[in-house]
Amino acid sequence: MTTNGAPGLAALPESVRQPLLTLKDGLEKAVGANLAALVVYGSAVRGGYVLHESDIDVIVVLNDTSLPQLKAIANPLMVARYSARVEAMILKREAIPRASDVFPLLYDDVQQRHVLLSGSDPFANLTIADDHRRLRIEQELREMRIRMRRAVVDALGSEATIAGAVARKVKQLRCPLHALLRLKGVACDDRLEPVLETAGKTYRIDTTPLNKVFADPAAAHTALRVLLDAAIQDVDTLGAGGKA
Repeated sequence: MTTNGAPGLAALPESVRQPLLTLKDGLEKAVGANLAALVVYGSAVRGGYVLHESDIDVIVVLNDTSLPQLKAIANPLMVARYSARVEAMILKREAIPRASDVFPLLYDDVQQRHVLLSGSDPFANLTIADDHRRLRIEQELREMRIRMRRAVVDALGSEATIAGAVARKVKQLRCPLHALLRLKGVACDDRLEPVLETAGKTYRIDTTPLNKVFADPAAAHTALRVLLDAAIQDVDTLGAGGKA
């Protein structure tokens, strides 16, 4: 078992650690050498994992993703999903490098913090272009702003519903916002609270309402809107070749 920028499985409760090891054994028995890698990433290794609330994100990398091989891993994955909320992404090893242009932020996230449970690391030597990062950051930020508007309309004035939508968007914002800060050369821990704090300082925005969304949904929504507008303007400037 190897780690990259992560505390490793020792930081997880035994009730979570054991299902992952059971999954590893089950996959290795099911497909043998066809299991190129089993990678744990996300909050389970980054920090912020909450027992019984958070999913455990894993990537199952296969050399052969034909129907028989996919059928073979179905049972171990289903057991892991229902026993410990393990959510699996299944990738073909040879396709990973070619997809770095369309999944730059996901690959960045995995490269920065992950635990390799089995096989060899397929993300270790990937090269990701800044142009691809910038485009993906902009796409995610703009889509988030559009979807937030619709969520407010659909809430029909319910503050609790608006708060729930804002809370979900704030969690989703962590990855593209952290990527944007890195692209600008601003050092920042990749956990949610440090990202929000650093972004607030960078753009001179009060992001504290985003840490207590349900206490004041209207203030949180305003803070999210202002932060998204600032970040989108910034990534536009970077795209034009300017200095943010």
